[in-house]
Amino acid sequence: MKELEEGLRLELDFGKLAAVAATGAQVVPVVLQDADSGEVLFVGYANETALRASLDEGIAVLWSTSRNELWRKGATSGDTLALVEVRVNCEQNSLLYRVRPTTGGACHTKLPSGQARRSCYYRAIGDDGTLRPVPGLYD
Repeated sequence: MKELEEGLRLELDFGKLAAVAATGAQVVPVVLQDADSGEVLFVGYANETALRASLDEGIAVLWSTSRNELWRKGATSGDTLALVEVRVNCEQNSLLYRVRPTTGGACHTKLPSGQARRSCYYRAIGDDGTLRPVPGLYD
C-alpha cells in the first residue's frame, strides 16, 4: 500500500503548483466531472495540444506534469473518459471536462477488489485533521 495514495495520514502537496510553474509548462488546471452524477473525479492539467486532442478525439486528454507528455486517460488502464462537454471559467484560466466513464473507474488507485475507484476523492479530512474513508468510495 502506498501511504500517500491509500493511507489515512494527511500529507497535502502544497508545492505542486510551484513545481509545475517551475517547469515552464504552459498549462491550466482541468476539473474532470461525471456529466451524469456531477461528482468530481479528479483534477489534471491541459495545454493547448491536450485540449485540442480532447476536442478532436472525444475523450479526456491531459498533460502529464510528472511525465511531461500527453496523457490519454485510459490508454494503459482501459478506464477511458468519454468527453461530453468542455467548459471554461470566467477568467479563462481553468477548464471543466464533463465526462462519462466508459468502465466505471476514473482514479488510478484501486479498490481492494482490484477495480479502479470511480473518483480520486475517496477520503475526507476529519475534525481532528486526519483522513477518514468515504464509505463506498474507499473500500
